Amino acid sequence: MDSVRIEELVKILGNERSTVKYLFEKKISRDAVHCPFCNYTKFYLMGRKRIRCRRCRKDHDFLKPTWFGRLRISYAKWLLLIKLFEVGTSARTASSQAGIGYPAALKSYDIMRISILHQLARQKRILRGQIEADEAYFGGRRKGNRGRGARNKTIVFGILERGGRVYVSVVPNVSADTLSDQTVRKVRRGSIVYTDRWHGYDSLMFCGYKHLSVDHKYKFKSGKVYINGIEGFWSFAKERLIKHHGISPHKFLLYIKEMEWRYNNRKNNLFDLLIDYMLGAVKL
Repeated sequence: MDSVRIEELVKILGNERSTVKYLFEKKISRDAVHCPFCNYTKFYLMGRKRIRCRRCRKDHDFLKPTWFGRLRISYAKWLLLIKLFEVGTSARTASSQAGIGYPAALKSYDIMRISILHQLARQKRILRGQIEADEAYFGGRRKGNRGRGARNKTIVFGILERGGRVYVSVVPNVSADTLSDQTVRKVRRGSIVYTDRWHGYDSLMFCGYKHLSVDHKYKFKSGKVYINGIEGFWSFAKERLIKHHGISPHKFLLYIKEMEWRYNNRKNNLFDLLIDYMLGAVKL
């Protein structure tokens, strides 16, 4: 599905009123908009971030309670930043192209990532069927041990439903208790779970799963027993995260969940999805 074309976006961003009209139409297709003074539902578009109630004639900013209201910039700049975020432009480059300071551009990107995280938290879909599970290590110092013995790295556990979606979570370790707990939370019992030979996965057979593993010391695939799908996601995520030249640990969850979202929606219209998320009411 194609996203909003640049020429269409330029037309929307022509002035603040056209931007407000675009977002108002998106908002009313998503939720009912009520006047906060008299609860009426019909309005005049006024521009300058405001609409006017047709009954009481009072103005209000219908986007203030949404994620858009978390940063005081024009909605035209907001839409441009969403487009730049969609195509993977860095916050530093986006600050130049949108004509705002770097801290504001960085905050706008964080707000978008938080809106994505909130949306993902609402999704309760359980994975099923043929499942691949694996862990990956991000960041930290490169000296010393690699792989599962690596220090100062963030551990991410990933579960991929073949032909479906991927789910990732930051975990404290790769013990059997941690890996089985994460799997039970997200994978329907009775599913087939493919892993490598790490002993932390041995307990899966006692949790209601058919567990099959491949020993990467000798081969990477044995018939249907492989984890190439989840390893493909790790490559997808690391290729994109390396462009950030370092991510602070307290923000890492936002970035890795963004990668989950991008991977699962790689065939969808990311711009429209982001607009929809950003129009949601902020619940902190």
